[in-house]
Amino acid sequence: MGYTVDYIASQLQAEFHGDGDIVVDGVAEPGSAGPHDLALALTPAYAADLSRGQAQVAVLWPGADWQVLGLKAAIIAPRGRLAMARLTGLMDPGPDWPEGIHPTALIDPTAQIGADVSIGPFCVIRAGAIVGHLSRIGAHVSIGAGAQIGEGGQIHPGVRIGARVRIGDRVILQPNVVIGADGFSFVTATPSYAETARHHLGRGPVTVPDDPTWHRIHSLGGVEIGDDVEIGAGSTVDAGTIRATRIGRGTKIDNLVQVGHNVVIGQDCLLCAQVGVAGSTVIGDRVVLGGKTGVADNLTIGSDVVTGGGTIVLSNVASGRVMMGYPATAMDSHIASYKALRRLPRWMSRQTAVSHNAVSKPGQSD
Repeated sequence: MGYTVDYIASQLQAEFHGDGDIVVDGVAEPGSAGPHDLALALTPAYAADLSRGQAQVAVLWPGADWQVLGLKAAIIAPRGRLAMARLTGLMDPGPDWPEGIHPTALIDPTAQIGADVSIGPFCVIRAGAIVGHLSRIGAHVSIGAGAQIGEGGQIHPGVRIGARVRIGDRVILQPNVVIGADGFSFVTATPSYAETARHHLGRGPVTVPDDPTWHRIHSLGGVEIGDDVEIGAGSTVDAGTIRATRIGRGTKIDNLVQVGHNVVIGQDCLLCAQVGVAGSTVIGDRVVLGGKTGVADNLTIGSDVVTGGGTIVLSNVASGRVMMGYPATAMDSHIASYKALRRLPRWMSRQTAVSHNAVSKPGQSD
């Protein structure tokens, strides 16, 4: 399906120049674009690549001379990545899932299935579950008893949704997401060494309980996920112990992220790949956790906090802080410490040389 240049520009909320009636049916990088593709050249660094491709139309940076670049039309994008978001949304046909319920799906008679829903092969939907209008459920999805999925959801193949999970509208769960598995919560009859060591910081005696059996603390609280949340492939959100684990509206979670039991995540957050958030931590709104960030349990992270990749958060973080390192420190302090550490070998070499000279020339003053 093709779109005219003027229509695409209107959807991108951008201006265009040249022939607005040209039709494009694909998006490509400048160097590999064909004559019917819209080339993405969002910065001057891509200008040379346009001559290697065959694009007649491109999305360009502000101030670009589209005629000198040999184009018949151009769309000017003041904020390139925002234009890319709107453009890819326009061009994405979405999953090719037919409407209706596949004959191999097993649906409990008490489940409520909305209108115009697609349910793929070998799905299992348990008693009392609700699937909202226009939702699309891929193959091999399981939905637990009493779980609720709002309208317009996309539940990709292999997703597991546990009992008592409530999911809002337009939520996207990528393949093999698990929502509502039991939290990792165990206790011994008397305090274990792990408990006592935390209090005396490892300086006390090793204590072995008479009965070292780990007793499961069961998860009764479920999970609550707000509208417009997206969760990436292979990520997991554990059920709360008594109250629900909660993820706020508009939050986006990358692949291979672990959200522990009782965690509360605010609105419009970003959790990048391999982030781990331990149980009962509370995260504010608009927080961005870089890849492999680890957050300890029972902490509070304020709104608008940003962490760099690999950050390990071991204490509360005030709103608006930018953190890096292990343990997490303010970014400017971390960078200053890192620079000082890199200079240390050179400084030590100079100190050694000074000491050597002082020893080799006794009796001489500086």
